[in-house]
Amino acid sequence: MFDLTWKIKVGKYKLNMLDNVKIIRSVEQLSDTAVIVLPGTCFNKAIEIESQIKRGDAVSVQAGYDNNLVSEFEGFIESISTDGAAIKINCEDAIFEFRKAVADKQFISPDVKDLLQYICDQIGGYSVSCDYSFKYDKFVIHNATGYDVLKKVQEECKANVYVKDKVLHLHPQYKEITGAVKYSFQQNIEKSDLEYKDARDRVVEVIVEGKGHDGKVIRVFAGSTGGDQVTIKIDGVSDQSTLKALAQEQLKIKSYTGYSGHFTGWLLPYCDAGYKASIKDEDYEFKDGDYYVLEVETTVSSAGGQRKITVGMKL
Repeated sequence: MFDLTWKIKVGKYKLNMLDNVKIIRSVEQLSDTAVIVLPGTCFNKAIEIESQIKRGDAVSVQAGYDNNLVSEFEGFIESISTDGAAIKINCEDAIFEFRKAVADKQFISPDVKDLLQYICDQIGGYSVSCDYSFKYDKFVIHNATGYDVLKKVQEECKANVYVKDKVLHLHPQYKEITGAVKYSFQQNIEKSDLEYKDARDRVVEVIVEGKGHDGKVIRVFAGSTGGDQVTIKIDGVSDQSTLKALAQEQLKIKSYTGYSGHFTGWLLPYCDAGYKASIKDEDYEFKDGDYYVLEVETTVSSAGGQRKITVGMKL
């Protein structure tokens, strides 16, 4: 029998009581997030928290079994809610530091790396690691924060954008494998909503529409008609090779033989977004394979700890 333990620091305080904490780490979202929920009262007295902690205070969450703790989240307080019967501390990872206004600027024919470098120069203290080429005809920054710019880039490039150790990263979504973990339906998968499909049953057509600075729309198609249709629209991009590469990459991600969906396990084994998850089923061995982890939702409460794993394309 394992004993669930945790250690949470908010600002200069270590929390001694907790209702629950939910952490979402995802390669499809710009930032990892944590929501720490505390009881609103103690001994029938309302807990005063606003004078003790504030937006921008550092947050760290560790959890595990029998005091074997691992880091689950590090970031900052984004907002605090005291409405209702509970206190919610909404947290964001280091992307929070990019929520600062940057100077207006117009770029002509920039690559995405040029945009990231400009944002880091404006924010200060960060360098860039980018191995993904995505060319814009024109990119305009007006009355925006660094976060706004990174959000737009992440949504349009469909790439992994994240901050680690004072480095702003941008990489193709399935290129980086940051770790490996093994799951079995017979051993450590508690609940499954996974669906197994043959690639022939995943009929997908991807349409990427780019609009140049002259207003002309360029359309690129990939896949087959008659099934799901995915449309991506991008202003300021007319380079056909850029649009075609994006369409082909999205088609590959959405049409494969294997599982899609999510399943739930415990805190052990540890799993993170960007991991390779090996999934085994002793009853249906032909379904065994390695999958890219898109998102991990980790919950810790008095009821225990669990991870909901969302998988993407088979590797």
